[in-house]
Amino acid sequence: MRRGAELSRPQARRIALAAQGFRDPRHSVPTLRTFSRTLARTGVLQVDSVNVLQRAHYVPLFSRMGPYDTTLLTRAAEQRPRRVVEYWAHVQAFMPVELWPVMQHRMEEFRASPRWGEWQRRNHEVVARVLREVGDRGAATARQLDDGAPRSREHWGWNWSEARKALDYLFVSGQLAIAGRTSQFEPVYDLPERVLPAHVLALPVPSREDAVVELVRRAARSHGVATLRCLTDYYRLQLQRGAGQAAARRAVDVLVESGELEPVTIEGWGRPAYLHHEAALPRAVRARALLSPFDPVVWERERTERLFDFSYRIEIYVPADQRRYGYYVLPFLLDDRIVARVDLKADRAGRRLLVQAAFAEPGAPSDTAPELAAELRDLARWLDLDDVVVRERGDLAGPLAAELALGPA
Repeated sequence: MRRGAELSRPQARRIALAAQGFRDPRHSVPTLRTFSRTLARTGVLQVDSVNVLQRAHYVPLFSRMGPYDTTLLTRAAEQRPRRVVEYWAHVQAFMPVELWPVMQHRMEEFRASPRWGEWQRRNHEVVARVLREVGDRGAATARQLDDGAPRSREHWGWNWSEARKALDYLFVSGQLAIAGRTSQFEPVYDLPERVLPAHVLALPVPSREDAVVELVRRAARSHGVATLRCLTDYYRLQLQRGAGQAAARRAVDVLVESGELEPVTIEGWGRPAYLHHEAALPRAVRARALLSPFDPVVWERERTERLFDFSYRIEIYVPADQRRYGYYVLPFLLDDRIVARVDLKADRAGRRLLVQAAFAEPGAPSDTAPELAAELRDLARWLDLDDVVVRERGDLAGPLAAELALGPA
């Protein structure tokens, strides 16, 4: 593609979806190789504790791989050789283990940040005590470290809440890593040398500038085509002191000079954009997927609106009477368009997938209801639920309920 070329909005959508793995064929039985291919596309998997449907880090894998055994992620995160580790990569997220040295500058910035730096200076003794406890006893949750003892100064020498903050500080500053999570979603902390592969810890730490270049490079690969704002947001460079868009812009200049990025424009988007040199531009994307509210495709709201003409807001924290679409609303991707949105809940006790509301987007194709019904059946099967029940809310609820009543095709 020639330098400065203009991409139509459909072209940009297809590039973005292919980069995110929506053109990859689904394997009948996804394996760790399938998982690794998918992670190479998304780069990171955002972690979130909300479990009204399924925890956030599992759903983007389902969206791309189809029904899969969730222990694939557990194996990748907790068994040797570990492939992923949690850190503040976008927000809290699983990232490839080889990013640990790249994140060292972010860890240093957490240590020196106004929030954590002053707190650590006031509480350096409790920080040292907590670090020593983990080092001596091995991997542990905060609850295990507390041992159920009364949370008083007599036990720890400090109030337990300060010791709990020390775990947070030791994690964001890279002095502790998360070795896994319990069934109650509690993080299990351990020393990095007992979590990360030895070859990863032996890797050189890049300079701050080279670290930003690497993160922008990875963001560009995962986006396919992106503006500077998109590239800055993917690994949250705006949260780093001395980084943000200025550092991302310098990284973009480096990558343009090397030929890894190509300046382009996107129809209707009044900002310069950059095309990754390996990005595919397929004639069509045949996708069918429900997108988690924490899926990389919809992270950056302006990008989602510009590419898909889809205005999206997570309404979890909106008072119930002020919600427009529902509590946990997932966009529905069909081919290269977002054509609907559904408010979903897993009723585990009743073994039902509840569709609390279903709304079609303007211009949604005629096969939206049958395709969505098929995807909801796959989702219910993956979640080990027996039935899909549609509530009478939203213009798509009736057609969707009728399709589900017909049974599988």
